[in-house]
Amino acid sequence: MGQRVATTARQRRIGTELRKMRERAGMSVAEAGEHLGVNRTRISNIEAARFGVSEERIRTLATIYSCMDRAYVDALVAMNEERGRGWWEDYRGRTPASALDLAELEHHAVAMRSAQIMHVPGLLQTEDYAKAVFATATSSPTAAQLRASVSYRLRRRDVLDRDDPPHCTFFIHEAVLRMRFGGPKVMRGQLEHLIESSERGNLTVQVVPFSAGGFSNPGISMLYVSGPVRRLDTVQADTPSGSAFLDSEAHLERYGRILDQMEALALTPEDTVGFVHEIAQQL
Repeated sequence: MGQRVATTARQRRIGTELRKMRERAGMSVAEAGEHLGVNRTRISNIEAARFGVSEERIRTLATIYSCMDRAYVDALVAMNEERGRGWWEDYRGRTPASALDLAELEHHAVAMRSAQIMHVPGLLQTEDYAKAVFATATSSPTAAQLRASVSYRLRRRDVLDRDDPPHCTFFIHEAVLRMRFGGPKVMRGQLEHLIESSERGNLTVQVVPFSAGGFSNPGISMLYVSGPVRRLDTVQADTPSGSAFLDSEAHLERYGRILDQMEALALTPEDTVGFVHEIAQQL
């Protein structure tokens, strides 16, 4: 396979998992290359996703590394076989690469759990609310950039409408409901849409009220995406410079605990509807 010009987060993840597999086996890059019959540079390029890798090579490496987790190896092979061009590629060059990676991550998710501290979750935003949020960007987007950003965000919502949508649980802090992006009218429409969305069978929306007190969230919004096997779960965290994608065991454990704590503090889905409705009436 030829060298890639650009790589996606999903392609890089395959390389990362092969590196983790090698490291768990206690094998150096040079030793892995010797076993595979290639030079160490080839192993480094595979792990950095500079080059693609075949199903046969993934399975051969798994055997070399004595990885006996068949479901995990099969899931890596399935990831590697995804050659289709996703809709998000139509936005390449107009939308940050990390945003494209997020859409791809959502597209392949088995389930998602989200913690939102400042904004309504992107998958649940109305067009007017999305415009208002993007308009506050420090880079002062042009009209064309704003249209592309809003169009892209609305297109992401399609993942919720497909025949086999992932189950999504959204934990939303009360602060999100109180911040009036776009003014009272826009915010009222957004809150009404939030209530309507909560009625979907594949969605759970729960508010963490101010009265619940503090919790261990580091102050950022984040998304925990479940993959086909636990080892392939991913955390996407919002940062001032864009999305960060985390997949170490320590990160998965940490952010999983944060979500568990928010769930324990959150209102029930039924009480959340009444709570959101009350705030909407105050606008």
